Amino acid sequence: MSTVEEIERAVADLPPERLAEFRAWFAEFDARTWDREFEEDVKAGRLDALADEALRDLDEGRCTDL
Repeated sequence: MSTVEEIERAVADLPPERLAEFRAWFAEFDARTWDREFEEDVKAGRLDALADEALRDLDEGRCTDL
C-alpha cells in the first residue's frame, strides 16, 4: 500500500470488527504523534509567545475561572 487511495480502499473493505480494531489503533497512533509534535514545539519555543500572551491576560484580569 503506497498511496492514500490504496489505504482508503483497504480500510473501506475491513469487516466491522477489524475496522473497530483499526480505529482504536489509529486513535492511539494519532494521539502519540500529536503528543510528540507538541513536545517538539514546546522544546523549540514555538509556543512561548502564546504562553506569554496567556500569562499577560491572566495578570491583566482578562481571564475567567472555569
